[in-house]
Amino acid sequence: MRDRTILITGASSGIGAATARAAAAKGWKVALAARSKDRLSDLVAELGNEQALAIGCDVTREEDVVAMVAAAAGFGNLTAVFANAGLGATGTGSEAGDTSNWREMIDVNIWGLCLTVKYALPELRKAENGHLLMTGSRAGRNNIKGSVYGATKWFVHGYGQNLAAEMAEWGGRCTVIAPGMVDTPFFDTPKPNALQAEDVAGAVMFALEQPARVAVREVYMTPGG
Repeated sequence: MRDRTILITGASSGIGAATARAAAAKGWKVALAARSKDRLSDLVAELGNEQALAIGCDVTREEDVVAMVAAAAGFGNLTAVFANAGLGATGTGSEAGDTSNWREMIDVNIWGLCLTVKYALPELRKAENGHLLMTGSRAGRNNIKGSVYGATKWFVHGYGQNLAAEMAEWGGRCTVIAPGMVDTPFFDTPKPNALQAEDVAGAVMFALEQPARVAVREVYMTPGG
């Protein structure tokens, strides 16, 4: 089988790192991107240099994203991209919100996603059944009072559906992975009753490894019970 490479942004911890491990276990090569390349060193050492590549990238910087996609494509047959990088809110609602936090969230959750998509699509077109996945949220499926974070995730869900229609024209697929609360470093305190990062990684792999005739447009998952 020809090598398959998946590029994962926000790969240094949480959902990104768990997905890297799950994909590597299935034989994928993994190109791992994060703002700090050093934070990826332990994960690359765990997976091995032949199977994993660390790429330093700030997804809000266009030149970084161009270089990231080129590095991932050079590492192997770039078949899938998981646009997972994202930031959460430091305040609740709009009146009590932190405007600097809003700007950073919009830059990462929306602008960074758009840049990743723009420069990944030409490479995914070259692949058989090129697949783009992105991290949405339960917050993008429910109304949360005044939440700017939730609004960024509503964008992700809408953009994902639009991209699915665009990519279908050339045989590509787009999937939004939409988890509820996940127990990751995203939160300051442990969330033992939440989903685990490995649960979300499993959803990514489910969508990714469907036969070509199946396009999973969204996986919406919440904690049981």
